[in-house]
Amino acid sequence: MAKHQGTGALVDRGRLLAADLSQLVAAAAGRPTQASHAPFDSRLVGEVPVCTTDDVDAAVDCARTAQHHWSALPVSQRRAVIRRFRELLLNREQDVLDLVQAESGKSRLSAFEEFADVVLTANYYERNAERYLRPRRRKGAAPVLTRTTEYCIPKGVVGVISPWNYPLTLAVSDSIPALLAGNGIVLKPDSQTPFTALLMLRLLREAGLPEDLFRIVTGPGTEIGPALIARVDFLMFTGSSRTGKTVARQCGERLIGFSAELGGKNPMLVLADADAGKAAAGAVHACFSNSGQLCVSIERIYVHADIYDRFVAALTAKVKDIRLGSGADWDIGMGSLISAAQVERVDQHVQDALAKGARLLAGGRRRPDLGPLFYEPTVLAGVTDGMLVAREETFGPVVAVYRVADDDDAVAQANDSDFGLNASVWSARHGEAVGRRLLTGTVNVNEGYAATWASHDAPIGGMKDSGAGRRHGREGILKYTEPQTIAVQRLLRVAPAPGMSNQAYARLMRAAITLMGRLSRNS
Repeated sequence: MAKHQGTGALVDRGRLLAADLSQLVAAAAGRPTQASHAPFDSRLVGEVPVCTTDDVDAAVDCARTAQHHWSALPVSQRRAVIRRFRELLLNREQDVLDLVQAESGKSRLSAFEEFADVVLTANYYERNAERYLRPRRRKGAAPVLTRTTEYCIPKGVVGVISPWNYPLTLAVSDSIPALLAGNGIVLKPDSQTPFTALLMLRLLREAGLPEDLFRIVTGPGTEIGPALIARVDFLMFTGSSRTGKTVARQCGERLIGFSAELGGKNPMLVLADADAGKAAAGAVHACFSNSGQLCVSIERIYVHADIYDRFVAALTAKVKDIRLGSGADWDIGMGSLISAAQVERVDQHVQDALAKGARLLAGGRRRPDLGPLFYEPTVLAGVTDGMLVAREETFGPVVAVYRVADDDDAVAQANDSDFGLNASVWSARHGEAVGRRLLTGTVNVNEGYAATWASHDAPIGGMKDSGAGRRHGREGILKYTEPQTIAVQRLLRVAPAPGMSNQAYARLMRAAITLMGRLSRNS
């Protein structure tokens, strides 16, 4: 495990890219600033204004005014903007990867996964938005006499609150369908990673997006978040379950729509007929991609007793071979954590487990020799229910491995959680059947998380404390709209005709209803 020597150059490139992006923040002149530092070596990446509630109000007002014109454009013109944005993004790949890494401390491969996801999201919604948003004919009250149509009306201004762990994907992939649906956007990125979102805003404007339509505000979430919720027409939030419940209450008080992807304590089930070596290799990526700082990453592994020893031996060997480091080297397997607070949480979970009797199979140490925020990928066995790591989301490079007697035991333990975001099942023959028994929004068979996440046509999201609403697919764009029904009545009103008694009208309607019921049964 050796440190890559390109760290300084990478952070320098990140600082250069961030140099003039702060001017894109929707803040009044003279605001104080907050600094963003590179997790790799703690050097300054840049500074952005600390916005106030007045800045939030002004940003929403600008977006609302611009949204009226934007929503009146044909969907084809909105699609053209996203198509040009995608091309600009592809042309700036290296710059984007450098800035994502400099801000977040992740490996080059993890940064590329973000980049690829945004390109694929833009591809998917640019191709499908018009089909999803077009008016749909519905069955009317009376055949021939009633023409009923459902329209998709944009919400207005959508607030997006995005986290630090995926500063590219979670800022932009939720905004693309909202924009295509005809909405304005006010985005609050996490204070630790504002510059990636600002670079995306610049590319969107270069692609032709109206300047006032998409605004970014920066500052403390405790102040900016409530101010944003108080003004927008819909909120998309990604973050912790605790904060998500607070956000949901605030949205509920205003009766505005809300969608959230929240925390997870995601299980992997390795069944008796699984290939132990392949499952172990899959677990390495599922547990330690993005240094484990991933809502859908695996933190619990339940292994059938028949292959437990083989799986654990293979997993432990592969984890010990993971190369930690910083910089743009594609061979680095895992990067830094994001902050000192995150390192403390990870270490607290590990030390608590060891103090209470868990066994350390791999990792378990800070690595200050590599950088201030590095922590080894860690595998624990013998974890019991009284340990922090058993039920709390660690959100770091730590996984617990459990021996189970059979499939029923694995399913019962996997479902015994307040969370229900993602799951993984490894099996030659029974993966899908077992997956359907799991109480999670997504299940990957013979994969960790990428198969469902990259299936952009299918909805993803959480059950239980892991979220509300869905992203991706039809649901991922229609949630940013209000369904409006318009019915045009011809010839006869749905009421007694002039001169007809109410009783006669009721007899006529009963006969019509009975006939319609018979026709529907025979169709």
